[in-house]
Amino acid sequence: MKSFAYASLDDSLATKLIARAGLADIDAKVKNGERLSFEDGVRLYETPQLAAVGLMAHRVRTQRHGRKAYFNVNQHVNYTNICIYSCKFCAFAAKEGEERGYLMTPEVVEQKVREQLHRPVTEVHMVAGIHPKMGYDYYLDVVRAAKRGRPEIHVKAFTMVEIDHILKISGKSEDEVFADLREAGLGSCPGGGAEVLVDRVHKAVFREKQGPQSWLDTARKVQRHGFKMNATMLYGHIERVEERVTHLMRLRELQDECGGFMAYIPLAFWPYHTDLENFGHVTTGHLDERSIAVGRLMLDNFPHIKAYWVMLTQESAQTALSFGANDLDGTVTEEKITHDAGTTEPQALTPDALQHLIRQAGYEPIQRTTVYEEVSAAPA
Repeated sequence: MKSFAYASLDDSLATKLIARAGLADIDAKVKNGERLSFEDGVRLYETPQLAAVGLMAHRVRTQRHGRKAYFNVNQHVNYTNICIYSCKFCAFAAKEGEERGYLMTPEVVEQKVREQLHRPVTEVHMVAGIHPKMGYDYYLDVVRAAKRGRPEIHVKAFTMVEIDHILKISGKSEDEVFADLREAGLGSCPGGGAEVLVDRVHKAVFREKQGPQSWLDTARKVQRHGFKMNATMLYGHIERVEERVTHLMRLRELQDECGGFMAYIPLAFWPYHTDLENFGHVTTGHLDERSIAVGRLMLDNFPHIKAYWVMLTQESAQTALSFGANDLDGTVTEEKITHDAGTTEPQALTPDALQHLIRQAGYEPIQRTTVYEEVSAAPA
C-alpha cells in the first residue's frame, strides 16, 4: 500500500479545510503555540473529520522535523515471559511451570546479542515479565550480559513496572539502585507498562499490576536520576475517549516537570490469545492515524512521536508519517510480546526496508541512535 503526504497542500487551503471541519479555534491555538485543553483533545478524538486533525498534526511535525523520518538498527530481547501478573490484555505472560514459559540466563542474553554481531545494531531493547523468583542481581546481570556481548551497544531496558519491582526487591536506597543500573550499563528505559493511566481501566484490565500513579511516580524517579525514557499508551480495548485524553494530559504534566521523555508511542491493541479476545478487535487504520495525530497535537512538549510498525503494521506506520509521526522505530528482530497477541507483521525489517517505506511516503530516512543522535550513513 502506497502512503501519502500533505507536503504539496497549500496552507491556505488546509486552513479552509480545517475550518470547514469546525476546528478553526483549535487550529488557531496550534498555530500560535498555545497549549490544547482537555476539551480540545476530546474534540480531536471525536470529530469525524480525521483529515483535518491530520493536517494540523502534519504542520507541527513538519515545523519541527521537516522531511526527516527516523529509524534505528535495534534488536529485542524479551528475557522471560514468566510473570506474577495476569493482565487481561496480555498474551505473552506465562506462569511458572507452564510449558510455554521460559527464562533466559544472562549467558543466553549475551548469546542473543552476539548472534547479531554481523548486523550494525546500536540498541538492544529488553523488557519482560515479572518473574516470581529472580532476585535483584539478575536484572543487573542481564544488562551486563548485553554489554559483554556488544560493549558499544545502548541498553534500553525495563518498563516502569520492572523498575518498580527492582526497587522493591533491592534492599537498597533509590539512589543506590539507579547507580547500580548505570554501572551495569543501562542507558535508557522504554515506555511500556503505562497502558492507560486511569484507575477505571487499571481496575478492569490489569488490577494486579502497577497502577497509574505508581507508573508516573516511577517514571519521575527514572528521569530525576538522569535516564531518558519513552512513554506509551495501549489503545483500542476498553478505554474511553476521555480516558485517552486524560492519559495524554498526565504524560504532558510529567514532561513539564522532568523533561526526560524522548518519544510518545501509541500502541495498537492486538486481542488474539488474550482474555479480551472475544471483546476486543484489531484497531482500525482510522483510529491508528488519529492516535498518532492527537498525540502530536496534545503532547506539545514531546519532541518525537513514534509509529511502531510492529503493532500498527507497516502500511499504517508509513501513513502515520503524514499524521504527525516522525519515527518508525527500528529493525527490531525477534519481538515476542505483540507476536504472541497475533500481529501478522514480520519479526524484523532490514534498514533497507525501513528506508524504502520512508522514501515511498515522501520523507527522508535518517538513522538515529536511541537518544536521537543522527547517524551520518544508514547501513544497507
